[in-house]
Amino acid sequence: MQTLIYIIASAIIRLASISPIRCLAWAGRQMGTLTWYIDRRHRLVAIANIESAFPELSPDACISLSKSNFQRLGETYACILKTGGMNTEQINKILSFEGYERVEEILDNDPKTRIILAIGHYGNFELFSWIGLGAPSAKPATTYRALRQPKLTKLMLKLRENSGCLYFERRTEGIKLQNAMKTPHIVLGLLADQNAGDGGLWLPVFGRETSVSPAPAIFAKRYNCRLFPSACFRTEPGQWQIELGQEIPIMENGLKRSTESITRDIIAAQEKTILRDPANWFWVHNRWKPRQVKNS
Repeated sequence: MQTLIYIIASAIIRLASISPIRCLAWAGRQMGTLTWYIDRRHRLVAIANIESAFPELSPDACISLSKSNFQRLGETYACILKTGGMNTEQINKILSFEGYERVEEILDNDPKTRIILAIGHYGNFELFSWIGLGAPSAKPATTYRALRQPKLTKLMLKLRENSGCLYFERRTEGIKLQNAMKTPHIVLGLLADQNAGDGGLWLPVFGRETSVSPAPAIFAKRYNCRLFPSACFRTEPGQWQIELGQEIPIMENGLKRSTESITRDIIAAQEKTILRDPANWFWVHNRWKPRQVKNS
């Protein structure tokens, strides 16, 4: 069965690779619309999340935004099938950067600098592997979670190899990641916008408490890294821009700030990013899971 799935996935990727990206974007939006109608579970999750984040919106507005979100997600994932296999010249035609000259300047001025990017599921977030185009001195790295099918994981990594980004499986390659963090000019992107379960900090996101990943703050403090939020925005079908936010300090009055205070700043940056283009985010994830009460 794994072999069959691998063959089908490879054929789909091959078809996407020869299709115009704007056609893929259009087809993805149609698939997103269809999915919104038939995938009741995720449709309800998206609507509930939007209602939690924007209580001022009417029920009809929340439903409309959820539909737009499904369309945008369909567009994104259809395009990822193509952008995943693009080379540098092709990526330069569909991706631009804003603010990454600051990263390049920092790296130029200090050869030992390391940077953490607090990123999220905004737009075509897979394009973060190409930040070296915006900051040529950077050594991009990120973590991923392997799929249940090893062959599909191998296919996924093969798609990503053109960017030169380092990938570390977050459950099994912790030691490798720790060693990589000793590398000067490494720029590590960490997804920090989903529910972190029991290992997270319970903090308000859009005014409602939920589990938030402390990973960007912990890594920045542990390895003495500079810390920035960053997001990928869809500018038009098949076109994206990755923007760098304002630096989040890890030091205050000569001392390292608390992980919680740093994470609160990351949340504020995330909320600002989401408010700018709400349909650009991953509303289908159950972001506000209730806290699990442990039996004593």
